Amino acid sequence: MEEGLGAKFWGGLIGIVIIAGIGGMILFLLFSRAVYAWGFLGAFLVLALILIIIAWFYDRRKAKEYESYDSD
Repeated sequence: MEEGLGAKFWGGLIGIVIIAGIGGMILFLLFSRAVYAWGFLGAFLVLALILIIIAWFYDRRKAKEYESYDSD
């Protein structure tokens, strides 16, 4: 029996790190372009609006899950 995490774990971890790095670079590029176009305040407001919309959808989904727990 081998001790350790194994190749599958390390391969998955490396894949997640690479994907997160590429995603971060894309987000930084989009945000820097928005700052250039609209200034810092405009870019910050757009980013905040996007995060509020994501949070609203997340909250609606969690509220439905909690309602199903209450009905049991």
